[in-house]
Amino acid sequence: MNASANRSGASLKLMLCAVEPSGDALGAALINELRKKSPDVEIFGCGGALMKAAGLESLFPIDPFSVIGPIDAMKALPAAHKAADALTLEAEAKSADAVILIDGWSFARIAAKKIKQRAPEAKLIKYVAPQVWASRPHRTKTVAALFDGILTLFDFEPAWFEKEGVRSKFVGHSTFQAAAQARDDDAAFRERHGLDDSPLLAVLPGSRNGEVRRLLAPYRQTVEILRKTIPDLQTALVAAPAVKPEVAMAAANWPGGAALIGAAERYQAYRAATAALAASGTATTELAICRTPMVVGYCIDWASALWVRNVATVRYLSMINIAAGREIIPEFLQGDCKPEAMAAALAPLLTGAAERRAQLEAFPEQLQKFGVGGPPAAALAAETILEWAAKSG
Repeated sequence: MNASANRSGASLKLMLCAVEPSGDALGAALINELRKKSPDVEIFGCGGALMKAAGLESLFPIDPFSVIGPIDAMKALPAAHKAADALTLEAEAKSADAVILIDGWSFARIAAKKIKQRAPEAKLIKYVAPQVWASRPHRTKTVAALFDGILTLFDFEPAWFEKEGVRSKFVGHSTFQAAAQARDDDAAFRERHGLDDSPLLAVLPGSRNGEVRRLLAPYRQTVEILRKTIPDLQTALVAAPAVKPEVAMAAANWPGGAALIGAAERYQAYRAATAALAASGTATTELAICRTPMVVGYCIDWASALWVRNVATVRYLSMINIAAGREIIPEFLQGDCKPEAMAAALAPLLTGAAERRAQLEAFPEQLQKFGVGGPPAAALAAETILEWAAKSG
């Protein structure tokens, strides 16, 4: 049977669901590859601005579900159940051959349970494994109970799920690969945004509204401190689609001025930057790929922080540090997320000191563990999904 057809020989019907910015980026790349490999595939579901640009008409806005911690998750729970019900009805009505739930573990679990009951013929595929190696390893059993297969971003992850009998495939991380392939033209980027050859700090306050609200103030104060010793310091504020309006407001009166950079130019910004101040997340690995030394500053509400301390099995937030088992990238978390401390750690990165060289020398060894140089991740994910969706077993 053609891998792009279902058991009856008709074109495959695939539901793609992403409710967070990181999942939206992966989903957009996946849509493009699915249509390359199977132009007649029917794709529907939910996603954000990037998946919309790739041609998906989302069933509902996903912004309410991009949350961190148990308190915000509880607030979003009624909306999550309502959205999962909408997805379930759509999967049932359109006789979806497969439902691909991208990232967003909490929402994916809710949706998978409902879809499994109402549309049992649909294959349930989880794209991005829950990070069981970082917290709550018992989630491997939940994956086994709910999903027909899982696609992982890191090569060490399939083993965690295969021991529970879950069909697993390492595909790699498409956004990491996109960062590695981004065009490197620092001069052109700076000229476009009115930046000169002075030190440039990329500031990444996160992709969720809650992150931006908590981090913009200490990040701003950090820049104010740095400008006392580096008066010609320039700033590029990098804004994810969901938080661009709020970041744009901050850029309008940023100390010394700031270039507002959208998602489409983020890799160019990373490569042009002398150093970066970043929230925890995918962007820290992308910065390392772009050879930009950085400091991570991050804080969440006290209840979420307590929950994280109780469930986490790793010491660090940044994937580079987790992979290395040591702090290559300075992390200033919770009460330590203070402007004075972050400015002190950033200053040597901006001025070419030994700390800068140490980060740049440490990045390559850790990045080898993330499949950055492997086959195209989105293409491999699309190929696997088409194959799994078409099979009857």
